[in-house]
Amino acid sequence: MNAQEAKIVLEAALLTAQQPLSLPDMGRLLGDEIDGATLQSLLDDLRSDWQGRGVELVCLASGWCFQSTAGMRVYLDRLNPEKPPRYSRAVLETLAIIAYRQPVTRGDIEEIRGVTVSTPVIRALEERGWIETVGYREVAGRPALLATTRTFLDDLGLRSLQDLPPLAGEAEGDLPQVPELPAMQTSLILDATPEPEPSSPGQANPSPQASSTMVTPVS
Repeated sequence: MNAQEAKIVLEAALLTAQQPLSLPDMGRLLGDEIDGATLQSLLDDLRSDWQGRGVELVCLASGWCFQSTAGMRVYLDRLNPEKPPRYSRAVLETLAIIAYRQPVTRGDIEEIRGVTVSTPVIRALEERGWIETVGYREVAGRPALLATTRTFLDDLGLRSLQDLPPLAGEAEGDLPQVPELPAMQTSLILDATPEPEPSSPGQANPSPQASSTMVTPVS
């Protein structure tokens, strides 16, 4: 298989794939006849070929995929009458804290937000596939440590956590503001209806730093 044939195969696979394809996936697709450097070059060529069109080739956390450009989504949404799910400010603030401070416990989140984190808030993020338990802090009660998932990065169109927008103007002890996140396949929509909060556990404390306690990973 020459490079041009491999490029055609890659394009067909990426256009029809239901999920992003990783580099190992594409290596198996091509029967390992193409080395890693050539494969990367072919992907770069494909991305260039599709520039200026309504669809673009992007690299996400879990692999490469074609997706509509941000400019096309306003039109494509007309074909989908379903509205994106709405999330309360409590859910979005909790998600932002986990994304920027991970791994964190519910106690860490409560210290930053200054209010108790309700179980439905955590459950909403788990059911969406954006957060998961990655271990347990070796302190009394062994609280679960929460972190974001690859699905979270994929949905935000990000390759890694380093691609998250920087937190600007955050003073020590301030609640991290929900940042302007990149366009998503399914948008994050803030529900303007105030959500009743449980009783406050106390005044918000500074953002938790890396813990010196032992952490037990999920087996």
